[in-house]
Amino acid sequence: MRGEATVLHADLDAFYASVEQRDAPALRGRPVIVGGGVVLAASYEAKARGVRTAMGGRQARELCPDAVIVPPRMEAYTAASRAVFGIFRDTTPLVEGLSIDEAFLEVGGLRRLAGTPEQVAVRLRERVRREVGLPISVGVARTKFLAKVASAVSKPDGLLIVEPDREEEFLLPLPVERLWGVGKVTAEKLHRHGIRTVGQLAELEASAAERLLGRAAGAHVHAMARLLDPRPVITTTRRGSIGSQRALGTGPRTAEELDVILSQIVDRLARRLRDGGRGCRTVVLRLRFGDFTKATRSRSLRLASDRTAVLLAAARGLLATARPEIESRGITLIGISLGQLVRGEDVPQELRIDWGESARLDTVADAVRDRFGAASLARAAQLGRDPGWSAPVLPEHE
Repeated sequence: MRGEATVLHADLDAFYASVEQRDAPALRGRPVIVGGGVVLAASYEAKARGVRTAMGGRQARELCPDAVIVPPRMEAYTAASRAVFGIFRDTTPLVEGLSIDEAFLEVGGLRRLAGTPEQVAVRLRERVRREVGLPISVGVARTKFLAKVASAVSKPDGLLIVEPDREEEFLLPLPVERLWGVGKVTAEKLHRHGIRTVGQLAELEASAAERLLGRAAGAHVHAMARLLDPRPVITTTRRGSIGSQRALGTGPRTAEELDVILSQIVDRLARRLRDGGRGCRTVVLRLRFGDFTKATRSRSLRLASDRTAVLLAAARGLLATARPEIESRGITLIGISLGQLVRGEDVPQELRIDWGESARLDTVADAVRDRFGAASLARAAQLGRDPGWSAPVLPEHE
């Protein structure tokens, strides 16, 4: 186990909304909502009025009628993310990205070159603000889990260091919802048994937590509550999968709407495959139902592919198997992951014969989007749709 606080968790504040406020000075200090049909992001001014990510647009407007609602600009967010991650990697080679707007950094080996972890964190925040124009919160701790909690507590635009001798003082009074892996359903289970703080959970035996939450989930959150997190910061140079997901709010969705959203996700992921010179062998569908339970379905392809039509056919087949559950329980999130990635030269060429028209269409579509932007070309089914849900999908978040 590490003996000092050398792990940074850096998390951009209200990322999409902050980019909009950065690029449009008139929006600064005003409540901003990104997305219309579903809230993709909300500025802190909107959050103060109760607006939350994944909330339905109508509810958000009722809570904050004076909010400025803007359509998402995925290209702007991607460019900002790349600039920030460039600063991360310029700070230390040990960077583990979690999503488009957050990462872990290990800075224990920089003391002689760059100073203490606190000094490194201060300079990192200053650089992100000066060079990219965005606020970022940073937590510093001995473990990844504690660093992530510290950055959340420090928001907005803060810095919090949790030294080893203050870990219990910091963590144990916090609500169990702060634990990594405790969502709404898990929290409700713990609340029913009178467990509301991390300290109360830590007092349980591991076996009791496992009986309450299941073996894997119980063991995980109990270990977090007892400050057991030996995971190092891991840098990876080759992805095993790529994915995107979309929060849908709590309103009903027709089969047609779900198909359009699914098509958007697959369109984007297939293009990312081709841009990276990759193919995939597995398509995974991820769902969260109206009762907040989750389900995963997957299908392995006979041959690796990077063709949109092939991947979309597999994804549609998986969604069809879930329709009875969606109709009875509702749906609040849909996502796709493409796994078992292979190099482009390993994608069998015979697929080009079976899907020749599709291959030519993909090539032309990629060229148009490269020249005129990702939003320059869309499926006909998306025309006239509410931009709040037919806009570009969100990158996958943990």
